[in-house]
Amino acid sequence: MGMGGKGTKGFHLSGNIRELGAPGEPEQVYRVSISFDRCKITSVSCGCDNRDLFYCAHVVALSLYRIRHAHQVELRLPISETLSQMNRDQLQKFVQYLISAHHTEVLPTAQRLADEILLLGSEINLVHGAPDPTAGAGTEDANCWHLDEEQIQEQVKQLLSNGGHYGASQQLRSMFSKVREMLRARDSNGARMLILMTEQFLQDPRLALWRQQGAGMTDKCRQLWDELGALWVCVILSPHCKPDERSGWLQLLGSWDKLDVCPLEEGNYSFDIPSRQPALTSRTGSEDEEEVTGTSPRRTVFSRALQAGELHWNDSHLQRILASDSCGPSLTGNMGGDKPTFDPQGHPIWLGEPFPTACARVDTLRAHGYPHKALRLAYSIINTLRLQRRHQLDSYKQQKKELLQKGATCVTSTEGWVGHPLDPIGCLCRALLEACRVEEEPHNLFPDSAPEKRKLAYQHVPVPGSPGESYLALALEVALLGLGQQRALPEGLYAQDKVVRNEEQLLALLEEVELDGRLVQVLRKQAGLLLEGGPFSGFGEVIFRESVPMHTCARYLFAALLPHDPDLAFRLALRAMRLPVLETTFPAGEAHPNPLDSIVSNRFPRWFILGHLETRQCELASTMLTAAKGDTKWLHAVLASVQQNIHSPALLFKLAQDACKTATPASAPPDTMLLGIALELGLQVMRMTLSTMTWRRREMVRWLVSCATEIGPPALMSIMKNWYSLFTPVEAVTIVAVTGTTHATLLRLQLDTTGREELWACARTLALQCAMKDPQNCALPALTLCEKNHAAFEAAYQIVLDAAAGGLGHAHLFTVARYMEHRGLPLRAYKLATLALAQLSIAFNQDSHPAVNDVLWACSLSHSLGRHELSAIVPLIIRSIHCAPMLSDILRRWTLSAPGLGPLGARRATKPLGTDRAPLCQLLDAAVAAYITTSHSRLTHISPRHYGDFIEFLGKARETFLLAPDGHLQFAQFLENLKQTYKGKKKLMLLVRERFG
Repeated sequence: MGMGGKGTKGFHLSGNIRELGAPGEPEQVYRVSISFDRCKITSVSCGCDNRDLFYCAHVVALSLYRIRHAHQVELRLPISETLSQMNRDQLQKFVQYLISAHHTEVLPTAQRLADEILLLGSEINLVHGAPDPTAGAGTEDANCWHLDEEQIQEQVKQLLSNGGHYGASQQLRSMFSKVREMLRARDSNGARMLILMTEQFLQDPRLALWRQQGAGMTDKCRQLWDELGALWVCVILSPHCKPDERSGWLQLLGSWDKLDVCPLEEGNYSFDIPSRQPALTSRTGSEDEEEVTGTSPRRTVFSRALQAGELHWNDSHLQRILASDSCGPSLTGNMGGDKPTFDPQGHPIWLGEPFPTACARVDTLRAHGYPHKALRLAYSIINTLRLQRRHQLDSYKQQKKELLQKGATCVTSTEGWVGHPLDPIGCLCRALLEACRVEEEPHNLFPDSAPEKRKLAYQHVPVPGSPGESYLALALEVALLGLGQQRALPEGLYAQDKVVRNEEQLLALLEEVELDGRLVQVLRKQAGLLLEGGPFSGFGEVIFRESVPMHTCARYLFAALLPHDPDLAFRLALRAMRLPVLETTFPAGEAHPNPLDSIVSNRFPRWFILGHLETRQCELASTMLTAAKGDTKWLHAVLASVQQNIHSPALLFKLAQDACKTATPASAPPDTMLLGIALELGLQVMRMTLSTMTWRRREMVRWLVSCATEIGPPALMSIMKNWYSLFTPVEAVTIVAVTGTTHATLLRLQLDTTGREELWACARTLALQCAMKDPQNCALPALTLCEKNHAAFEAAYQIVLDAAAGGLGHAHLFTVARYMEHRGLPLRAYKLATLALAQLSIAFNQDSHPAVNDVLWACSLSHSLGRHELSAIVPLIIRSIHCAPMLSDILRRWTLSAPGLGPLGARRATKPLGTDRAPLCQLLDAAVAAYITTSHSRLTHISPRHYGDFIEFLGKARETFLLAPDGHLQFAQFLENLKQTYKGKKKLMLLVRERFG
């Protein structure tokens, strides 16, 4: 860019900015004008079309040029001073030249002003002097940085319309950050910009739609509203704003708060949940919590800011805390009013309001550019928490015996700090960590590559006036204090999601901090206090049934403590494994139902995030199992905790898989102890899902067999021997026994001949037991498994025979019969086929019965065996089958060849059997009778459209009739009977005569 004509006239800076064009394009010249007042740019104008929240590059260029080259910019007096030095002719010439140069723009205005001046008594003639924009504003006038309000409104509106996109949310957050930056610089535009953004947020058309549908807004939008509400708290709590400014802001907030579309603090949902009524709300020596009873009033995202309007900064003790690092008790005592103002060590404490409100003050001081005051107040708040904790521990020691005997406690915090709308723990942690942050410059070894992100590092910064204290250690302490607080899970889906998200944000802050020896000592001390905290700690011995679980926090603590104090790490993590909302007390003698059946019905309020919490519980258990590898004591302790506290079969199965994977590394021998734990967990999953069944059962069963195989033959044979408490008969015989005896499994086990036979015997015993328990589904797999052992095979065959008498269906009997024939046992196949036929019944109209092929196979088998077997099966066929086409088909098949000529039969006859002699004559008679019966049955309800089918049916009947010696005569008599009986169906009888005479 280049600089053209430029100059400063009074409080106005103007110049021409030359911008080089792209190759082949001419340079552009932009006219820039800037007004300023008391070190602030109050308005800008540029010939470019770029519009943004920030100044365009040309305005910045002119400003920087004026700053860096002030001597090259001509300074002129305000225009009023110049005009006063001109005579009448010069003034007239000046005005006319000005109008001539800009006649299209200023001529109407010039004419109007001339008319008013020439009019006696006009307002313009009553005022002495005239305005001069180059002379600057008066000292009494307000001044502020230039802010393009229209552009802010348009940009927020556009970003909200793209609310589903991640980029839009990020840009809106950047605008919030800009507001905080303005507040920190004490720029009054911060509040102006926030007002503009809030108005656009409230005009979002989705709000009315969500309210109409009774649905909650999207999670991204909900988080933006939370940030908006938090910013308003900082604005209202400003320690330096004027009373009239605050009054104006509160008036705006009050009007917004009353709007129907104003989002509620807990989220917009279509159901109403009554508020929890805690039995215990007091805190020792403080007003730390707000008591909540009955139905809560309507609270919007602006309610906290409206409440902040009632707060002030003129408390004398608060002023002393903020004013000095060496604030100490006076000689006259350390009491201020009814509340203590210093702890026994002489450190100032702040008991003037609830803890979240006090933390909001810290955030406000940071936001408005008072970092040292924020740290002083933060330290006083932490000393207050320490004093309260000591009082709580003393109180708990007096009640400990009673609480432990009772085995239950009431929630001691009606409003949890983690997930709170004001984010008190986050406010304190960020303030403290910010004081300890060291920004390291990146060391880029490869200049051509992309620059690395700047890494954050922290150092210990001592607390002034408190030897041994550091802000970094205080940040860790207060984070653990908040995360470990025992509090009830809030109501509503969004509030519960917020608890999870806030917890993860706090832990992410702690993950950035590298633990040195000093911080490890803090960690150990706080972990010990959490274990001893009683009902005030989520890690206490007794907790409230609906307390927020500590799994995620415990996982961080476990990983951090493990290298330094494994015993403490395991004790803390095991204590955190509890999920008491899933525990239900049942009366003595009452059967305990499946744990999955009673979760929803016994839960209040609704735990929307239960699945997430259970997953975190499983991750904690997995972390402990991995760390306990090789340690018998802790492995069994973790196993006992898992079996007691984890109630989800899917998560237990995943835990078992993780343990098995950890126990069998690719480059090292397996850890049999951990493998045993994995198997034990797998067995528990099998028992839990045996009666409920899931779609993953087959996967679970196969994995259990492979895990037992990894351990060795005793484990594999143990699950086979105890199959009835773990598997269904089908699973046991088709998966466990088969997989456990495959060639690959036997190779993996490296068994000798004796060992293999022992395993096979165990599998055969299992198969026989399964066949007896469920012959319908397990008989055939049992026979297959027992093929190589004659005694076992005979036992399985006998089970099938016994089951046939007990009602084993014909389909299964035919299946086993075909298996017997395939194995080369035709007589046994024939026996089973006759048993199946005895149970079968095919009606006259069941031409497509599913057993048709089985019946034809059985007839073919009996024909191949010989005349005796065929004769024996004919009565069964006649008794079971009443379908004429099937009977005639069987009859025709049996007349094609002599019986006993099949590959499995003995040669007993030399020519085909005749239909005029037994046993086929009986079958022929049955077929003829079936055709006669079926014909009468079909004619009873026949319609004209089925006449053609019936004539074809009679044609097949005649073929069967003609197999008898007097078949022609029988068929003629049959037709005559039909004609007489159904003579009313003239058209049909005409068709019969045309076809058959």
